[in-house]
Amino acid sequence: MPVIEVTDLRKVYGPRTVVDGVSFSVERGEIFGILGPNGAGKTTTVECIGGLRQRDGGAITVVGMDPAQEGAAFRKVLGIQLQESRLPDKMTVVEALDLYASFYPEPHDPAELLERLGMVEQRKTYFAKLSGGQKQRLSVALALIGNPRVAILDELTTGLDPAARRDVWDLLADLRDTGVTLLLVSHLMEEAERLCDRVIVIDRGRVIAADTPEGLAASVQADQRMSFLPSTPFDLAVLGTLPDVHSVVTAGERIVVIGTDDVASAVIIALHERGISVGRLRVDQPSLDDAFVALTSSDEGSSVAEESVVR
Repeated sequence: MPVIEVTDLRKVYGPRTVVDGVSFSVERGEIFGILGPNGAGKTTTVECIGGLRQRDGGAITVVGMDPAQEGAAFRKVLGIQLQESRLPDKMTVVEALDLYASFYPEPHDPAELLERLGMVEQRKTYFAKLSGGQKQRLSVALALIGNPRVAILDELTTGLDPAARRDVWDLLADLRDTGVTLLLVSHLMEEAERLCDRVIVIDRGRVIAADTPEGLAASVQADQRMSFLPSTPFDLAVLGTLPDVHSVVTAGERIVVIGTDDVASAVIIALHERGISVGRLRVDQPSLDDAFVALTSSDEGSSVAEESVVR
C-alpha cells in the first residue's frame, strides 16, 4: 500500500477552485516532488496532506491514516516544514530543538542534526538573530527531529547558499536510504533533478504531468545545444547548411550550435571531413527546467503534459 495516497483532492475558496482533482501516490522511501508555478496549488495540496488545512473533496491517506481525522498518532509519524514559520524571538536554536524533541518518543539526536545542517555555532543564538538561511535550516531540523516516517518539505532550501543547500540534499538522500518518505515542494529544478525519484507538475490546481525527472525532460521537444572550440577558423556557413542545425553563433572564441538531437554528431562529422577537430566540447540536453517551462507556459504544453500523465 502506498505511504501517501491522494485521490481527487479538491480545495475551494469562495468562487475559486485552488486544488481541482489532484491525484497521486507515493511509495515508501521515495522522494516525491511537487512542482508548479506560483499560485498553482502546491502548498495548499501539501497542507491538506499534512492535516493543516481541511479539504473540500477527495480522499487522503498517510501511512493508512486520514489527516483530517487523526490526532496525536498522525503527528508522531509526520514531520512538516512550511515556507514560513516563526518561533519566539528569545528562543535559542538548541532550546527549539530540545522542545520539539520532547514531543516524540524516539526523537532524532539534536546535536547530530545541528552538525549535519551546519548550525553548531548558532546553537545558542536567539531565533530573532538568525539569518533567513539559518532560520530555514532550523525549520528543516524541526521537521526531522521526531524521526518521522513521512516528511513534507515546502521550499526547504529557499535562502540557502549553495554549500548549505548541498548539505541539506545529502541529509535527505541519507534519510531516503533509511526508508523515510519525503514529499518535496520546490521551485528549484536542479533540486528536483538531483533528489526526486518521481515528480508531478501542478498548474491551475490540476496535475498536468507525472513522471521521473528524466522522463519529463525527455517528453518535451527541446533543441540540443552544443558549443566547442574549433582547431582552426572556418566559415560558419558550412554548419548552417546542415539539416540538423537550426542556428550557429559565436560566443567569444567558442562556436555555439543549436539543433536537433543529432546536431552534435552531424557537426563533428562535417568538420572532421574538412580536417577540423572539435575541442572543449559541451553538449546540453533538454533538462527538467526546459520541460517545466514548456509544460506551464502554454496550452499546447499542457496538452502534451496531460498525455504524459495518461502514459
